[in-house]
Amino acid sequence: MDAAEIVTVLMTPEGRVDPYPYYAKARELGPIAHIDGPFYFCTGYDEANAALRSPSFRKFESQDPLVTQEIEKHESLASLGRSILSVNPPDHTRMRRLMAAVFTARRTAGLEPAIAATVDQLLDAMAAQGADGSAVDFMERFAFPLPVSVICELLGVPAEDRPRFRPLAHDLTASLELMNDFSGLGPADAATVELEEYFKELIARRRAEPRDDLISALVHESDEPGGRLSEDELLGNLILLLVAGFETTTNLLGNGLAILFERSDVAAGLREGRIAVADFVEEVLRFDSPVQLTSRVAAESGARLGEVEIPGSAEVLLLLGAANRDPRRYADPEDFDPTRHDIQPLSFGAGAHFCLGSALARLEAAAAFPRLLARFPGLAPAPGQAPTRRDRLVLRGYHTLPVSLGG
Repeated sequence: MDAAEIVTVLMTPEGRVDPYPYYAKARELGPIAHIDGPFYFCTGYDEANAALRSPSFRKFESQDPLVTQEIEKHESLASLGRSILSVNPPDHTRMRRLMAAVFTARRTAGLEPAIAATVDQLLDAMAAQGADGSAVDFMERFAFPLPVSVICELLGVPAEDRPRFRPLAHDLTASLELMNDFSGLGPADAATVELEEYFKELIARRRAEPRDDLISALVHESDEPGGRLSEDELLGNLILLLVAGFETTTNLLGNGLAILFERSDVAAGLREGRIAVADFVEEVLRFDSPVQLTSRVAAESGARLGEVEIPGSAEVLLLLGAANRDPRRYADPEDFDPTRHDIQPLSFGAGAHFCLGSALARLEAAAAFPRLLARFPGLAPAPGQAPTRRDRLVLRGYHTLPVSLGG
């Protein structure tokens, strides 16, 4: 297969459900491969890491008015384009500095007791549902409600509003996928509009009655003289924080549990304390990343990744899921080994766009897995009920993961 054929397959349901065989084929073409025209892909760990960190590579910003007009027709793309996910310096520097000032390590660490309590409540609810031997959908009953509760608590979103976000996020994240036309973005656009209207109302309430939450803090900063966030930027970043705040963690939890079902020795090691939960989480992030790809554009002619010169304005698809299994970086990369040394996955990015919520995702996973395994020693896949993967490549995870709680 050549590079263009590999990318084409990755955009199909077959490629999305299991991209790893195609990553292996892509790696045969070298750490950097030319696809067609001004497009390349990257499977190399060192090369992807360099692209994420180097100022010679930037987020895509079209200079073509026709492309800009097409993007503006779709509120999902326009909203993401106003968030820190998509902008470059100096706007990215301004927004990120402001958001990092309120999304602090201290605020995140302070959530640990609440996260542990939420985990225990969700495990109680799972136990009640599965008390008669019925299967329990781990994604619906645990992997979604845990991170959505945590990020909503942090943002200041009322508990009664939280269940509505899963279908909205599912629709919205379609706008992050690889696509060669935008005709299927109607549901994503509608979800974005609904979320914008929701946050407009919540912002108005927080302006009238501020609280100790992220929305109030960001509203305060944006309302300061010479406010550092426009209203559109505030909306775009709140939607990003909400969706990214639970989508990646939901997938991390589901992917991790599926691995434990395949590796009973790892589950036993976690239960017995022979395997550190932090090391297990890092290896899940490396082995089956909840974020599989991102992209960068060469900001100038002469930019290099490894031995390859990338023409100015050319776009490079960074296949993070492939880079995390680069045999030049990790020995036996196709093996799941939480005892390996120096696990540094690229799953949360690197450099200026490194994920603000990475510490929170790790904190939630570290609280969840030991409690889950201790509470349900007989936890196993539900007989006769196969799990289903989401039809996504960029955000990789399960749609359903039916489990039996055991005795």
